[in-house]
Amino acid sequence: MGHDVRLMPPSYVKPYVKRGKTDAADAAAICEAVTRPSMRFVAIKSEACSSVMVRHRTRDFLVRQRTQIGNAIRAHMTEFGITTAKGAQNVDRLKEQLDQLPGAARLPVALLFDQLFETNKRIERLTDEIEEAYGQNETSQGLATIPGVGILSATIIAATTPDVDNFDCARDYAAWLGLTPKPHSTGGKQKVGSISKMGNRYIRRLLYLGAMAQIMLRRRLKREPGSDWLSGMLIRKKAKVVAIALAHRMARMIFAVLRDGSRYEPQVA
Repeated sequence: MGHDVRLMPPSYVKPYVKRGKTDAADAAAICEAVTRPSMRFVAIKSEACSSVMVRHRTRDFLVRQRTQIGNAIRAHMTEFGITTAKGAQNVDRLKEQLDQLPGAARLPVALLFDQLFETNKRIERLTDEIEEAYGQNETSQGLATIPGVGILSATIIAATTPDVDNFDCARDYAAWLGLTPKPHSTGGKQKVGSISKMGNRYIRRLLYLGAMAQIMLRRRLKREPGSDWLSGMLIRKKAKVVAIALAHRMARMIFAVLRDGSRYEPQVA
């Protein structure tokens, strides 16, 4: 129709709704909100980016299903005194003890094992497609050079992150991901709480897991505390708190890579 399409977050429009929930009140609120000079709009995604997001969301859904199936298998077999070590990788060990179950309970648990096997195959298939898309995207390959950013993180960030020119600085991008402290200041007193947890929870979780992987690798190698930032933080703070701070730094690095269109180059001490 020749219109300039703009998308607004519903939470930004809600304050302009005068009273009640009607189509007329919502339309009036949208017309009022779109004229505000400080209104922030959502970038419109292409079909290619939406396809990548569908892959990631479907894979994440199947991973949650795999966890549910594994927990169900553990619970059913624990009723008969059959247990194993924690972790999803140890669920397959319970299949070797399937013959110890009574005949009436053996078939239902066997069906759960079959469903677990099929779910793993579907997850692997989607993972292969994501890796194939990663090999064809230069932006994703540039993001993967950042420590802690893997193939999953790089592909979903390249698909969901709008033009970084919409952000004034790297801190704004980290705040968009919900990795900055949530302020609650009044009466001239500055109060800073935990992170706001706004934005995309999936990306924030991947960045957190990437940060935890770096911390675990450092501890596994048993390196002596050095003068770098991460070593100093691990001495003063808990590991999970440091992981959030490291994820914030990773978000700033991602902003710089997307802004410059380059690759991450670590500074030589």
